[in-house]
Amino acid sequence: MYEYAIAWDWLTFAVRWLHVITAIAWIGSSFYFVALDLGLKKHAALPPGAYGEEWQVHGGGFYHIQKYLVAPANMPDHLVWFKWESYVTWLSGFGMLCLVYYAGADLYMIDPAVLDVSKPVAIAISLCSIAGGWLLYDLICKSPFGNDNTRLMVALYFILVAVAWGYTHLFTGRAAFLHLGAFTATIMSANVFFIIIPNQKIVVADLLAGRTPDAKYGRIAKQRSTHNNYLTLPVLFLMLSNHYPLAFGTQFNWIIASLVFLMGVTIRHWFNTRHANAGNPTWTWLITVVLFIIIMWLSTVPKMLTGEPTTKISAIQQPFIAAEAFPKVRDTIMGRCSMCHAKEPSWEGIIAPPKGVVFETDRDIAAHAREIYLQAGRSHAMPPANASHITDEERRLLVSWYESAVNGEKTQ
Repeated sequence: MYEYAIAWDWLTFAVRWLHVITAIAWIGSSFYFVALDLGLKKHAALPPGAYGEEWQVHGGGFYHIQKYLVAPANMPDHLVWFKWESYVTWLSGFGMLCLVYYAGADLYMIDPAVLDVSKPVAIAISLCSIAGGWLLYDLICKSPFGNDNTRLMVALYFILVAVAWGYTHLFTGRAAFLHLGAFTATIMSANVFFIIIPNQKIVVADLLAGRTPDAKYGRIAKQRSTHNNYLTLPVLFLMLSNHYPLAFGTQFNWIIASLVFLMGVTIRHWFNTRHANAGNPTWTWLITVVLFIIIMWLSTVPKMLTGEPTTKISAIQQPFIAAEAFPKVRDTIMGRCSMCHAKEPSWEGIIAPPKGVVFETDRDIAAHAREIYLQAGRSHAMPPANASHITDEERRLLVSWYESAVNGEKTQ
């Protein structure tokens, strides 16, 4: 049974790697086409129907690109569709959500001090909120309210702020940030799957049938693509934030998330303006730095979002505490790990427990038994550089404790 933990860890690594690969491909192509679109040059010599063109050089070759707002008069024999990058990024991201947060809901999602619910209820809340977010967003975009792009984007920002606040009152801080990222990424990928690609296919079908395509399909797709452009950087921040408790583990974490969305706008505005050859708005970087400093200040608020630690011990955690070797394991953890993994770390230079992991109670140790086994027992990942001088005998103790508890055996 204990080998299952190792296989599961490698599975999550494989899916995470796939997620990163496809995300790079999706974000890279998205950023490229936004920059290309903004940099197009218009002149009288363009072919009929062409909106603009761009000459580019890369890898020792020259590229000549032309854009048609609707479509060319004749459909080319070879047409490349940019869609699978988005689809596989979302699918692999959802796989990570299932493998880490749904499978480990007791540890990573549910905080009884925030909302004491069962695993099925927590997972149902997660799924319904992510799906419901897309439905609400799509409804607003298709309504008359969505005809004004500026008004629409302001309204969407305040919806994201409300969602950020809501998630921090449903899940742990770490899960709240991850879900806010998943909520936003789902909107982005659904834009591609339900709006952008179908609209492009309608245009292609009209061309093949000899009909003149309606330009409205391109305008709608462009609106959704613009939203994706401004949401990308905040999603990246939220997905990376689970490694930084100072972002997700403080009282004002929902405000931090809200400011991150603003930083995404200021950074993208600078790039978009530069790519459009419309100036160099360096003021956006000043605003970004100010917002980041505010975020850093908010992260210093000492009150933790999750409140007082719960003393409730689950059925899964009980065998690890009941094991005969647990007292020795507890002494090892307290002696080798707790100087960093404490609410107030004593190790110089560490101001918050790494990844928000705290070892101050028996429940804390039992709740993270699998991580202790993998990172300090079966591997030497922890402590970093063996800074606390944990011995090989102590590592064997951690391995024996975990494996015997999983197998229901006694340890000495």
